[in-house]
Amino acid sequence: MVYSVTVKSYAKVNLSLNISGVQGGYHAIDSVVASIDLCDAVRVRARRDERINVYMRGCGSERIPPERNHAVRAGEAFVAAFGSRGADIEIDKDIPVGAGLGGSSADAAGVLNALAKLYGVGDRAALKALADGLGSDTGYMLGGGFARLSGRGTRVQPLASPRRYDMLLFLPASPVSTAECYRRYDAAPDPLRADSARLASALQAGDFGGVAANVYNALQRPACELNAEVAAALEAAASFSPAAYAVTGSGSAVFALFESEELCRWAHSRWKGKMRARVVHTLVPGERRRVLPNPFALGQASGQDKTEE
Repeated sequence: MVYSVTVKSYAKVNLSLNISGVQGGYHAIDSVVASIDLCDAVRVRARRDERINVYMRGCGSERIPPERNHAVRAGEAFVAAFGSRGADIEIDKDIPVGAGLGGSSADAAGVLNALAKLYGVGDRAALKALADGLGSDTGYMLGGGFARLSGRGTRVQPLASPRRYDMLLFLPASPVSTAECYRRYDAAPDPLRADSARLASALQAGDFGGVAANVYNALQRPACELNAEVAAALEAAASFSPAAYAVTGSGSAVFALFESEELCRWAHSRWKGKMRARVVHTLVPGERRRVLPNPFALGQASGQDKTEE
């Protein structure tokens, strides 16, 4: 019997982000997204009762109030939907909070994936429906990869790409409020739009130039207005003359896209600013399935501990 499961849940970047109105109280988007190799480790351990306990550490997790903790909501929703027992959940965060990298959704999706493995739930359609009720891109985060999201982010069109993309990610210390960023956008909408269809086609063709030419984020201006560090991150990214650069999500993180890993690491080696920066890559098919060492030391005396990525 498996008593615990560990999974890794990956961050995403928005290569494009258009806003096309409001549907049912949510902003409708058209966005091409990609998983990157920045992740949170989610460990679930079976309980005898239906209780969900979540323990988080690292990367600003102390700023997440319990009533807004997506991991807690995901665990409780899973127990209610599938009638399973509860779990003790540990999350080691490496995805910053409030950075536009999908950290909260990644944690919720990681909890759902881990609990499904722990308790033998194989109904992916039911799991996707549950995820969609938790957050706009949580359903996408269940599988990740390259995708085009539409509606409020719950319509997911998977995309296949034959190549990996290398980025230098700039991580301001302070977050951006997603709700406030959308309010700023609504007050002064951006008339420019990304061609997400062309970007999606370029991704699938492995056309680096076509991808770079269509990188755009409608929330970039309001994110800069709300947080001066975002503007500084964009300036830092531009200083290395990447093929493209933009805010991801509602910020505060900024990515700079380079044509090769060598160029990306060259830029990173020459970055002397105080802002944190790290090299990241999109995930190629199969790369996310490697089995990794368990990041938690539990001292468990019996049973099996299953670690997956």
